[in-house]
Amino acid sequence: MISCKSSLPNFQKKPRIAFASLLLIFVLFFLVSIPCACAQEYVARDLTLELEDGLQTDAQLTLPKSGTGPFPGFLLLQGSGTIDMNEYLPPEVTGSDEPSRPFLQIAEHLSSRGIAVLRFNKRGVGLNGTILNASIVANSTYQSYKSDAEKALAILRAQPEVDKNDITLLGHSEGAIVAPRVAREDAEIRKMVLLSAPAGNLRDNLQFQLLARPLLYAEEVIDSNHDGLLTITEVEATIGTPGESLAPLQAIGLVMWNSTTEEHQWHSVIASDPRGNISIRGDLEPLIKKQVQPMLSNESVKASPWLASYFALNNTTDIIGDISASILILQGENDTQIPLPEAMLLEQKLTEVKHPDHTLIIYPGLGHSFHPSKNWIQPLGPMEEVVLEDLYAWLTSPDRRIREGAG
Repeated sequence: MISCKSSLPNFQKKPRIAFASLLLIFVLFFLVSIPCACAQEYVARDLTLELEDGLQTDAQLTLPKSGTGPFPGFLLLQGSGTIDMNEYLPPEVTGSDEPSRPFLQIAEHLSSRGIAVLRFNKRGVGLNGTILNASIVANSTYQSYKSDAEKALAILRAQPEVDKNDITLLGHSEGAIVAPRVAREDAEIRKMVLLSAPAGNLRDNLQFQLLARPLLYAEEVIDSNHDGLLTITEVEATIGTPGESLAPLQAIGLVMWNSTTEEHQWHSVIASDPRGNISIRGDLEPLIKKQVQPMLSNESVKASPWLASYFALNNTTDIIGDISASILILQGENDTQIPLPEAMLLEQKLTEVKHPDHTLIIYPGLGHSFHPSKNWIQPLGPMEEVVLEDLYAWLTSPDRRIREGAG
């Protein structure tokens, strides 16, 4: 099933001031007289996960404050990088005015509504993405992250308040590569949620991010008259434009400042005519390929245990049909890191194999972190509330409980 959701708020006309005052008094009285699900209706328990090779990492289990349990269990697997249990990103990285902690948002939302959620720092990483051991981080691989996820699952199931027969696994970005492979080998996982999930191999995704994405950006944004040629004036209009999609073009250094003529001109590696037009496909594409290929060469891959381990994996579309768990795929339509076609390919594969319970929800106007974005401008701010609401609704769907009970 595919669903396309609107993430935009509804607006109503302003009521008269007198009526609004009476309504405000009533609302305030009502709010203080009943418990509110938006308050901190959960408790937290700090844990230490024992990983392979004698390693440890900090974790936290959030539990509903009321109720006797056992509660459904939920485990979160992060995206790539030095990411902590909250998926914390500071304001200078999010591109918004505030930091982002989407995994903490998920934990608070679900645990306030009756679900036990376990989060843990990636190996070698502390809170707020602090690197505790650079060697551990540098040598981490798909295999080590998969092993860590399996250790965390065992800890989650061992908690007395958790229903070990009702476990959900969620993966975001890189975590959405690990999660399907854990679920494929663990038939006791009842549900799996994939956020911004790659359908293919990591090599394909990096080819998109490093090569295809900057070319698309040049064609759709910089080339204002869409004639396939770039002018100095067109490039100047986008210099300083925020958004991570511009980064590859900035790294190339399309233009340089000539202090003698006091004007921008093409860098010498791009064009011999410093002020002439350049072709996106004829001039720019070969240049980007020349810069990208060394990053993805066999020598570079061998030098990175992380890259080598992920490049060796099959496409996720090759294995997702083997998973018996119910599957929810959430995708921001404006995601420029893991684009929308990836989610469509996963959904197509599940449909082809007649997977009995899978859902894809697409969010217009949201990006990689399910934060509002506009075209190529991709802030990685906090997750929108509608995504949290949809996640909880899917997890607690009566139709799903009926299907699982019948099995």
